[in-house]
Amino acid sequence: MLCFPNAKINIGLNIVEKRADGFHNIETLFYPIPLLDGLEIVESKSKKTYEFTSSGIPIHINDKDNIVCKAFELLRSRYSIPPTKIHLHKNIPFGAGLGGGSADAAFMIKMLNELYQLNIPHEEMENLAGQLGSDCPFFIKNQAVFAEGKGDVFTECKIDLSGYFILLVKPDIHIGTPEAYANTTPAIPKQSLKIVSKEPIKNWKNLIFNDFENSIFPNHPELAEIKYKLYEMGAVYASMSGSGSSLFGLFKEKPNKPEEWKKHFCWMSKLD
Repeated sequence: MLCFPNAKINIGLNIVEKRADGFHNIETLFYPIPLLDGLEIVESKSKKTYEFTSSGIPIHINDKDNIVCKAFELLRSRYSIPPTKIHLHKNIPFGAGLGGGSADAAFMIKMLNELYQLNIPHEEMENLAGQLGSDCPFFIKNQAVFAEGKGDVFTECKIDLSGYFILLVKPDIHIGTPEAYANTTPAIPKQSLKIVSKEPIKNWKNLIFNDFENSIFPNHPELAEIKYKLYEMGAVYASMSGSGSSLFGLFKEKPNKPEEWKKHFCWMSKLD
């Protein structure tokens, strides 16, 4: 069985407050985009619980630490699952704020459920995915949502970006969670993102912001330059996704990728 886990972007991100458990409450919009990994599973005759292989972007961690394998083991601890061969083709860049690993884990849960006829309801799959990461449950239904709490409390969202072109740029910059939160000041926004996101997209530039940009751009001015360039190219809205380091622009017309971005991961698509 083969599937294609997709990435997501964050449209706006407000850091609302620091929680007693050390995490932060946020509000953001998750929107699925067609930047894809490939994930295949087949039943195996091997005596091993699973066999994992990968291709594409190199994965520099042990198999047991890979979130796809963790998803497999999580389901195997609760359901009868035979030995399985797993292959992941990695195309969504790491450390990009695009949720690639979370998508892979969620799609693994959905595929195991279908291949082995486990009959796990959507709500339970979301609960299982939530044990692997805050944004993993989003990829079970894989539809635009307004996210609160740690990014794991979802409300249906009617935003539709169909017909827009998205240009996404990911420079070779890694931003860790401590650095991302280092200079942020949690605050309840004057207007909830849930409300301002209902404004026409042409108004988002002056209404919807990612709080991490205030913390990250001073240390990585190249990211600010990319965002400025996206607007200079005619983007209706541009932003960093999550805690970075990818940036995206939404365009009414197909943009041309700047020559100087060839050194970066650069991807473009028309949204359906």
